[in-house]
Amino acid sequence: MTKSVTLTHPSGILKGSIKLPASKSEANRALIIAALSGEASELDNLSEANDTQLLQRLLKSDAAEINAEDAGTVMRFLTGYYAVTGQQKVLTGTPRMCQRPIKVLVDALRELGASIEYLGEEGYPPMKIGAFKGNGNNKLKVRSDISSQYISSLLMVGPMLPQGLVLELEGKIGSRPYIEMTLSLMRHFGVEADFSGNIITVPHQPYKAASYSIEPDWSASSYWYSLVALAHEAEIELPGLRQQSFQGDSAIAGIMEHLGVHTEFTESGVKLMKRKHDHHFSFDFSDCPDLAQTIVALCAAKGISLELTGLESLRIKETDRIQALQVEVLSFGCSLQEVTEGVFRLELGLIENSAFTFRTYEDHRMAMAFAPLALLRPTTIQEPRVVRKSYPRFWEDLEKVEFELTFEE
Repeated sequence: MTKSVTLTHPSGILKGSIKLPASKSEANRALIIAALSGEASELDNLSEANDTQLLQRLLKSDAAEINAEDAGTVMRFLTGYYAVTGQQKVLTGTPRMCQRPIKVLVDALRELGASIEYLGEEGYPPMKIGAFKGNGNNKLKVRSDISSQYISSLLMVGPMLPQGLVLELEGKIGSRPYIEMTLSLMRHFGVEADFSGNIITVPHQPYKAASYSIEPDWSASSYWYSLVALAHEAEIELPGLRQQSFQGDSAIAGIMEHLGVHTEFTESGVKLMKRKHDHHFSFDFSDCPDLAQTIVALCAAKGISLELTGLESLRIKETDRIQALQVEVLSFGCSLQEVTEGVFRLELGLIENSAFTFRTYEDHRMAMAFAPLALLRPTTIQEPRVVRKSYPRFWEDLEKVEFELTFEE
């Protein structure tokens, strides 16, 4: 097992074209929908991320016990899929996954007539899923300020319910673009749905087999934006990214116009180039919480004062991402504090370290958010293998732009 990787870059000049991994958010939704269609759908450019490879295997498995490992979308999407299709399974995951709440989703599925029993602590995996009994109920109220994956799981199985589904979202809607992504993919596979105000209506109807090509991952692009912002000189091309994208993390293009990177959309994808950055920046990450770690690390390194809101869902990710960031920005003499409820401020300090070491907390995004800092000084990332969750070739791609990597076993 690789303990760490130390990165340096001799010139600080980045030029190259990088083929990003496919979006696991799109891929995992498309896999569930294709399975629900009951027909052979052609999915092109499926993600090589571990989460997507895992979901592919599990959808084909006839095992009585299914291990979702550390994959949040896999756990949540399979919970809805198994519950409504009546597949009797025990669904479990890693120790951390069994600490991540699933009560909101399970309560909703039970209201629809699903049979789900907790095998450990109430509200958390593992769970035993039984035959779907159905009770004629098709109207639900669901909290929408925790994780959009609960909502997406319900929406994808909505057309399979005898009376369809009417979903009322209560509270601030978090990660709305990911809900829109789910509905757009459902429409691509023949299902009509209406999203008006805070009500989503999905009539009972069949999915239809279709072909779909998965877009490259905008979340993965964020690390290249950070690299360009920190480089002395840079021109990076990311083929395949679409200006009109289903992915909420495409917001990175607009964010980085303030933080030192200009995006030029081309016929083949995007080209990233350095530009001047603002000295102060504030942003609501409700629609794109997975970008927060990258932005915090970058602003700490560049001395940009930062105010963040919309971080509610970060507490229940692969790790408590807010707490992890609060610890790791201490390397810069910075602090990340909640100044009023839901409002966080990055207080700047001086970088006194001659080298950096960052812990990853079994979280792929912690590793990739802090790796670009190797453009400033030697940087060691612990447990580098965590990137396999979403971007298995991340370290190899850094070598393509002349980073020097030393792995410690």
